[in-house]
Amino acid sequence: MASVESMGSLSSDIFYDILRRLDGPTLASAACACAAFCSISKEEKLWENVCSSMWPSTNREDVKSLIASIGGFRKFYADCFPLIVNKEVLEYQWNENLEYPEEWNEAEYYGDIDEFVSIAPSDFVSIVDIRYKDKTICSKVLWGIPNANGFNGWFYNCPFRIDLLTYAARDDDSEGEVFLSVSDGLPPIISMEKERKDGKLWRELCDGLRLSWIVVNKKIKQAANLASWSPLGGQRHWPTDKDFVIRFGSILSAKDILPCQVVECILIMKFRVIRTEGEGNHTTLKLTELSMQLEDMEGAHVNGKNSLLILKEALSCRRSKNYSEVVESCHLYSKVQSELKEEKMRNESRIDRLCIISGIAAFLTFWYYIL
Repeated sequence: MASVESMGSLSSDIFYDILRRLDGPTLASAACACAAFCSISKEEKLWENVCSSMWPSTNREDVKSLIASIGGFRKFYADCFPLIVNKEVLEYQWNENLEYPEEWNEAEYYGDIDEFVSIAPSDFVSIVDIRYKDKTICSKVLWGIPNANGFNGWFYNCPFRIDLLTYAARDDDSEGEVFLSVSDGLPPIISMEKERKDGKLWRELCDGLRLSWIVVNKKIKQAANLASWSPLGGQRHWPTDKDFVIRFGSILSAKDILPCQVVECILIMKFRVIRTEGEGNHTTLKLTELSMQLEDMEGAHVNGKNSLLILKEALSCRRSKNYSEVVESCHLYSKVQSELKEEKMRNESRIDRLCIISGIAAFLTFWYYIL
């Protein structure tokens, strides 16, 4: 192995050729090895190659221009490779504003209007890539947020939702419908009855699928990956026997935006079996849904107005390269959410019992005076 002194005599072209073959984490580590690597690792082309390999949607010329306008590929990778982590769930679970107070006026509930008018739906760009077993099966880009024109439009007061397969209108390079088959590594399905028993296809989907959903705000020049990369859960054979729903997402801060102070960004991917083995056919799945929505602690959908504020704040929140922290954050949210639901059910049960007892007491009192 060459000494540090002898490395200075080597051609920078050799260093560049070495570094361009590295993935993002290795390239970042190599930059700390010596001054020569540190200097060359600042080359934008190296990070463009890394981003192109990690997120094929960044190959598009319009996306390249977007990334250049917000600070370049090196900054883009640093912002989007780590995943969002929110460990403040426990801090917020006993917040006195957890219940939506009746005395809140509209301005307090929906956030400061002056702050909101500085956020335009057209400022946001979604850059989405799906992989199955290291093979990219879908890359889409959505400019702006669909159906969000007009301040007084329905978007701002209705549940926020983005259906990417419906609205990725500017994706000129779209490959159209997305399919997975045995040639992509799927196990063959003889019958849905057998799959329901052994769940082999379901396990392969959960183990092999990876999702990246990057949101960029052009105005404030910030970006973040809202996906969990690997599935957090899902439901097989729902709503029909041939459907598989896989859930990704992250936990986002809603401090000073919503009373619950924290929300869940839910990314849903749904596949449907359109062919099984037999009669010359091979097992084939079709991607039928790829969507984003935000839900509060009580499971209520967040409206468009508050969702824009939350998404803006999410672009500057804490992140981690440690995937176990991401999973822990999501599981902690689910645990607190379940506890709150149980507490709410207990309170409702106590109120029901109190009403029954009061009714019985009133009935007995009535007959006492009658008789």
